[in-house]
Amino acid sequence: LLVQAMNTASDEEISLKLLKLLQENPELTQREMNHRMGVSLGKINFCISALARKGMIKIERFKKSENKSAYMYRLTPEGLEELANLTIRFLKLKIREYHRIKQEIKTLSEQVKAAGLDPGDEAMLIEDLKK
Repeated sequence: LLVQAMNTASDEEISLKLLKLLQENPELTQREMNHRMGVSLGKINFCISALARKGMIKIERFKKSENKSAYMYRLTPEGLEELANLTIRFLKLKIREYHRIKQEIKTLSEQVKAAGLDPGDEAMLIEDLKK
C-alpha cells in the first residue's frame, strides 16, 4: 500500500486523483494541485512527500526555470503500477456503492408505491434503475 498513514478510502481516492493529475500534468505546482483537486495545500504536500518517499514519484527541479522553486513530479514505474492498482480498487469500491444505492432506490420506490404516493418526475428514472 501507498503509506500506512494513508489507508482510508478518502486517502486512497486523493492518492488516485493526485497520481492521475501528475501523470497528465507533471509540471503543476502544489498550489495548482490544491486548486484542481479541492484538497488543502497541507494535504497535497503530505501526499507528495509520501509518494516520493515510497518511490511512486520522482521530484525534479526545472533546471532552466527562472523560478528556482519550480518542480516536476514524474511517476516512476512503481507509481504507474500503484496508479493501476488504486484505479482497480476504486472501481470496485464504486461498483459496490452503485449496487448499494441501486438497492436503496428500489426499496424507497417500493415504499412510495406501497404508500400510494406519486414519485413525481423521478418515476421514469426509478423504472430505468430497476432494469
